[in-house]
Amino acid sequence: METAIRAAGLRKRYGDHQALNGVDLTVPKGTVLGVLGPNGAGKTTTVRILATLLDADEGTAEVAGYDVRTQRRDVQRSIGLTGQYAAVDEQLSGRENLRMVGMLQRLTRRAANRRATELLERFELAEAGDRRSGTYSGGMRRRLDLAASLVADPAVLFLDEPTTGLDPASRLALWAMIREQVAAGVTILLTTQYLEEADQLADRIVVVDSGRVIAEGTSDELKRKVGGERLEVRPADPAQLPAAMAVLTALHGEDPALSEDGRCASVRLSAGTADLAAAAAELGRRGIEVVDFALRRPSLDEVFLNLTGQNPTGQNPTGQGAAAKPGPVADDTPQPLLAAREDLKERSLA
Repeated sequence: METAIRAAGLRKRYGDHQALNGVDLTVPKGTVLGVLGPNGAGKTTTVRILATLLDADEGTAEVAGYDVRTQRRDVQRSIGLTGQYAAVDEQLSGRENLRMVGMLQRLTRRAANRRATELLERFELAEAGDRRSGTYSGGMRRRLDLAASLVADPAVLFLDEPTTGLDPASRLALWAMIREQVAAGVTILLTTQYLEEADQLADRIVVVDSGRVIAEGTSDELKRKVGGERLEVRPADPAQLPAAMAVLTALHGEDPALSEDGRCASVRLSAGTADLAAAAAELGRRGIEVVDFALRRPSLDEVFLNLTGQNPTGQNPTGQGAAAKPGPVADDTPQPLLAAREDLKERSLA
């Protein structure tokens, strides 16, 4: 399969802080790579290097077949980028924002207008297209920001925590739009703090911590790394819980774990359906009626916490996989764009 993004040995230091410490990535064309990691782990630094906004101290990277260091213009023509915060000009309407981006991409005025209209329709912003974008809701601004990253029909799209701060309905709508881009053949690198988002969208996932890739695989592969499947049993009569626990103990000779409410017991399985059948038969033989008898797999949240050595409160009692302190964060907007915006703003309004 053709590779759309390839990185080898990426390193980046900010003063005494090693932001990246040898990151390797491979993303096949037309797929989604989810990049997870604690704050300061190096996710945004990786995106900025791949998008030519930042030079790596060491290592190599190619995007859409072009070297990010020696073929910057070709990379920039091949990519779209949506940063952590919506980068729209709130003084302009949605249509004017998209038209300005089109002109920056060297489209003709007519082509930029046509593309703006297409994207406003696709992202369900047509009715608000001529309103000042500063009046948009957070979800509308995020959709406009994503639309702006697609003006030039990029082959590769970088989404750096694109749904941060969105309500559930807006997040689901943005997921649907991302899936549309993948179905059209676009390659996406997605960083996110929402584990469910990576579970839903990513073909493969890498977990980054302290500037290194510490795990990689599909969602299912990563879940199997943290202990596999567990059988959960909740008796209808709480008084029968000790007897149910004895059945579970007999499966592996280990004490079952209790739920927070103290009414459900669970135990690790190693033989899959054979264990389920044995447990169900023994519970029935002992006359233990159950209201819940479920096979449970680890969530991606549990994978993340296990791999990074964190607990759900964000603390790190093991001292392993500690999140690195974040380095300096610069504006995600390329300097040429910053310089050209004011000049083009007046022309785009004409």
